[in-house]
Amino acid sequence: MSNHDTIAETMTDASLARSMERSAEIEKSLLENPEKFRVLTGDRPTGHLHLGHYLGTLKNRVRLQNQGVETWIIIADYQVITDRDGVGPIKERVLSLLTDYLACGIDPKKSTIFAHSQIPALNQLMLPFLSLVTEAELHRNPTVKAEFEATDGRALSGLLLTYPVHQAADILFCDANLVPVGKDQLPHIEQTRLIAQRFDKRYGRAQKDQPVFRRPEGLLSNIMTLLGTDGEKMSKSRGNTIELRMSADETAKRLKKAVTDGERLITFEPERRPQVANLLQMASAATGEDPVAIAESIGDKGAGALKMHVIDAVNGMLEPIRARRAELEDQQDYLWQVLREGNGRANEQAERKLNEVRQAMNMNY
Repeated sequence: MSNHDTIAETMTDASLARSMERSAEIEKSLLENPEKFRVLTGDRPTGHLHLGHYLGTLKNRVRLQNQGVETWIIIADYQVITDRDGVGPIKERVLSLLTDYLACGIDPKKSTIFAHSQIPALNQLMLPFLSLVTEAELHRNPTVKAEFEATDGRALSGLLLTYPVHQAADILFCDANLVPVGKDQLPHIEQTRLIAQRFDKRYGRAQKDQPVFRRPEGLLSNIMTLLGTDGEKMSKSRGNTIELRMSADETAKRLKKAVTDGERLITFEPERRPQVANLLQMASAATGEDPVAIAESIGDKGAGALKMHVIDAVNGMLEPIRARRAELEDQQDYLWQVLREGNGRANEQAERKLNEVRQAMNMNY
């Protein structure tokens, strides 16, 4: 394997700039020819979705879906056990995830929602894909490296080490050519493209002119990164989130405890006052108003007034989602039917793709 075939350990500023430029081009094309794209995105069912998920990814998925982009959403239940000993209350979390998706505007008539564990042919792609990467490349993947550094000496599971290959199978099985990502996930897209390239070089192009796999691209967007109510990274495990399923009163209670600082005058200064800026950004995302203008309207009324403004803004934005969620919670049979239908479409696609792979490998017997 030549040097140019290896995965870069980190992205250079130049490559990130190229990715941003390409994302801008893709956004223009999405408006003009949405039918040219198929998106793959999804979540691990490790807990309940929160405000960060909604503002960071869910709103964008609904936007793409409503623009006419074919959207595939994976509930990555197998990936739950990549970095933990058990799956926890997995069935309840899958149902909660599904409920949040539909409450936020994902339309199962327009988008395909499916569960990782229910698509055998998808997971079978892992075998040939693993032959196309080296152990060193897997260890260099930023996500794997970060997880290893966080294990405090505990050995990586084989599933965690091969996590990037599993992601590649998720993307390539459904012929997705677009994956919405943050810049820290771009190496996963590069790894996926490299696996597709190596497979076609070894098998696909030798059999026919057309490649077996499409080459996916990452769609970068200006996704804000919200802090949790404790001023740290928003995380399900820290209990510092505003869950979509929370009531208005629960949301108010949690936001009233949000960390700010000792200055009474409210200003939008993300570098100097990150906690205050975080609350202003929440309000801005909920209302569309500029955070600087929000800060100026509050002025010297202090953190209490700021928090009340954020509470009103966030609860106002989430009110229709919560109302729809309450309706869906009483329709569990419908929710499971949505998932079964999505699993059915995903299984048909996975079987077709696996057959293509077998033909390319001359294993169709």
